[in-house]
Amino acid sequence: MMLFEYGDDIIVVDVGLMFPEEEMLGVDLVIPDFSYLQANVEKLRGVFLTHGHEDHVGALPYFCRDFSAPIYGTRLTQGLVRVKLQEHKLPLEPLHEVQPGETVKAGAFEVEFFPVAHSIPDACGLIIRTPLGTLVHTGDFKLDHTPVMDQHTDLTRLGQIGGEGCLLLLADSTYAEVEGHTPSEQLVGDALRNIMVNAEGRVIVATFASLISRAQQVVDAAVFTGRKVFVTGRSMIDNVAMARQLGYLDAPEGTIVGVDEMKKTPPSRLAIITTGSQGEPTSALTRIANGTHRHITIAEGDTVVLSANAIPGNEQAVARNVDNLFRQGARVLYNRVENVHVRGHASQDELKIIQSILQPEYFVPIHGEYRHLVTHARLAERVGVPKGNAFVLTDGDVLEIDEEEARLAGRVEASYVYIDGLGIGDVDEYILRDRAHLSTDGVLVVIVAVDAQTGRLVRPAEVLSRGFVDSDENAALLDRAARVAEGALEGREHAAPAGEVNARLKDALSKFLYDETRRRPMVLPVTVEV
Repeated sequence: MMLFEYGDDIIVVDVGLMFPEEEMLGVDLVIPDFSYLQANVEKLRGVFLTHGHEDHVGALPYFCRDFSAPIYGTRLTQGLVRVKLQEHKLPLEPLHEVQPGETVKAGAFEVEFFPVAHSIPDACGLIIRTPLGTLVHTGDFKLDHTPVMDQHTDLTRLGQIGGEGCLLLLADSTYAEVEGHTPSEQLVGDALRNIMVNAEGRVIVATFASLISRAQQVVDAAVFTGRKVFVTGRSMIDNVAMARQLGYLDAPEGTIVGVDEMKKTPPSRLAIITTGSQGEPTSALTRIANGTHRHITIAEGDTVVLSANAIPGNEQAVARNVDNLFRQGARVLYNRVENVHVRGHASQDELKIIQSILQPEYFVPIHGEYRHLVTHARLAERVGVPKGNAFVLTDGDVLEIDEEEARLAGRVEASYVYIDGLGIGDVDEYILRDRAHLSTDGVLVVIVAVDAQTGRLVRPAEVLSRGFVDSDENAALLDRAARVAEGALEGREHAAPAGEVNARLKDALSKFLYDETRRRPMVLPVTVEV
């Protein structure tokens, strides 16, 4: 999520989510911190969406609970957002559909949408006119001369902006480390067609639910080879239905079938589109891999295609699914062994072209890891951005531009907000630290009953272990731990606050357990006064 502010006006570009990293135990999703917007809500003039992928629109259901600003996006983008808002039972009134080339006035800003090639239809970049000059936000893009749905990046329009003068360029950096040119989506279409021609049984293709262009390629390959198509995975089913309704997915009558017809179709005449390319625990592909899917069981001769790269942090889950699919007899294809996925992001040669066309005065690399941003900033300086005019920003950094210069001007609050079940923001770094502690060293609970008047023990201490040591095999250690707990409270002649008692127990047991085992379980004292 990025904010642009001028005077009393703020606009927002994209409201995406992040999938949890490996150390974010128990977290379902990570969304942006809305604190600055909440403190300046009277300035908010609108939200502008570049395209419909999760990392750009996924947090909107949480955003819309706090804000009622208009949300602008192209037709398919709004269709994907509509599915999300309906799922969360939120109103659809904020959604406003725009066409590529259309301009929206929002306070001091005039925002024009221009088409870009990406791995999803209706992706756009933004030309943002301000009283200080024109900004260009590329969104996610690449330069693809044979895109699946004939949507090219509008270099002609960018050339016009470059001729007028570009104050600031903000450009996609996801693959700034990769030399050369990103391959065309057409390669994936050819690969899928060849796979279906040669496959003896069913072909099961897993990809992102929002990757409508990939779903179209699967349908096209299925039609070419005379196969029916079955769609599974709730989000995939919803998005395919929406895309067909809006005309973004072209499937001849009778191609996409339901459960009953799927079961009657010979394996050699069936293709399946499913969610689960990232190994999500409840996704359709994971259930297929585990043998728990209601309608699909892997059989000898099936081919499974993972048509997506694993997001960092998901590699183990993806590998586990691949292994389980192999164990059941499937042939599994992924990017290391077949051209079943191409990047939707520009490589270095394309990034240089955008720089040379726009020739911006200032540059900010966006999207990707920090190393990608630094690499892109250095590349921009090599192709014309004045030294010192490329700024690498992290979450919360403020870049201030006036008539004379651009400079970093402090920070605003922008920490991660964790979604855990129904909880929004109630999990913080301290809770994650405790979860990590529990997951690595386990927990030891010590229960003591003390006299409320004298503070003395009224019965022997009890010790319970979970994830630390086996209670049966290490009964002697736990008995000694109980004696240590009792010893920590010996000699007391008066009652003490529970906090003091717990602290003495925790200190004594932590030292004892480390000395005995060289491990540091979480020690949880429970004091009962009687």
